Amino acid sequence: MDAMVVERFLQYVKFATQSDPATGMTPSTPGQMEFAWVLCEEMKELGLQEVTVDEHGYVMGFLPSNLEKETPAIGFIAHMDTSPEMSGKHVRPQIIEKYAGNDIVLNKENGIVLSTEEFPELSRYVGQTLITTDGNTLLGADDKAGIAEIMTALEYLIRHPEIKHGKICVCFTPDEEIGEGPEHFDVKKFGAKFAFTVDGGELGELEFENFHAANAHIVFKGRNFHPGYAKNKMINSIAMANEFIASLPKKEIPENTSGYEGFFHVYSIKGEVETTEVDILIRDFDRERFGWRKNTIENGVREFSKRYGLPIELELKDQYSNMREKIEPVHYIIDIARQAMQEVEVKPLIVPIRGGTDGARLSFMGLPTPNLFTGGHNFHGRYEYIPVYSMEKAVQVIVRIAELCTKI
Repeated sequence: MDAMVVERFLQYVKFATQSDPATGMTPSTPGQMEFAWVLCEEMKELGLQEVTVDEHGYVMGFLPSNLEKETPAIGFIAHMDTSPEMSGKHVRPQIIEKYAGNDIVLNKENGIVLSTEEFPELSRYVGQTLITTDGNTLLGADDKAGIAEIMTALEYLIRHPEIKHGKICVCFTPDEEIGEGPEHFDVKKFGAKFAFTVDGGELGELEFENFHAANAHIVFKGRNFHPGYAKNKMINSIAMANEFIASLPKKEIPENTSGYEGFFHVYSIKGEVETTEVDILIRDFDRERFGWRKNTIENGVREFSKRYGLPIELELKDQYSNMREKIEPVHYIIDIARQAMQEVEVKPLIVPIRGGTDGARLSFMGLPTPNLFTGGHNFHGRYEYIPVYSMEKAVQVIVRIAELCTKI
């Protein structure tokens, strides 16, 4: 099983599938559609049924039930794109067998090292086989490891018909990394009662909580005069914006928060004396606190507009919600995933997602979708790596979930 999942993964990372928020298309890049057709053909060769690639690059198909009785269809989902934050072209994986616990030189020429001091979790994988980058690109385990794990689990089930399972629906989506994975997802066509994204991090991660999220775009208006004659006349929108930012709770920023703590994150500011634009991410797990954060922004805008006697424009948009609200009524699917992990000797690590996930939006679209681990570390950058053992365990968890769901 480990050889199959590794072979698939190493083939998949050869495809350049970075998403691009600037194109306005779905999929946003041609490499994703190319990869979609490759996966489509592989799924057909495995024996999946009704395999399609739609105009937006969504690959869907299903493995028929081998039960006599009818049980609810379940689903597994992973995304084809890699992050725009670093190149995913010409990925050259390195395989480190029987890792000795030392620093790993990814690129000697450029002095790029996967350091045990910077990444102490490496010590957990002594004696295991690791797959790393060559220091020039990301690896693509987010989420080609998830795709490889799902495909390998399906092949294992097909080769072992004695393992009973219901209908298993599969979808590989584009553009997750730019927040558009569920944009054209057809829940009805997919056909599952619930699903799991296989898109998490380290071994054992099981996630069914994420942030409530909003984005605030604020335009501060100023008044410009010659600086030599500006006394009591000039209003500098840059200074106004800085003052507004300083008025937000100083400790509630990403650098100071973890776990279930929310934050305000000023991630963009650009302007001149006349006009300054500020973008702020608003995040919280608790809906009431989330509402308070949005009110803080709205009240602050009103106060500063009144103080300076100038209009301030605010565009406040909700982005996604905490999927826990949709998972709690069907909490048995979390219990199934936890049991599956325990039965294949993986310790469940239930953690909140300090970000968004396709599963959140899908859950609010009527498809409850918690998230399973892939096994990878340090996604989106040159220090990304994945232990082969963790990939193999992900395959075992998927297979066991399929078995356990026959008892629903």
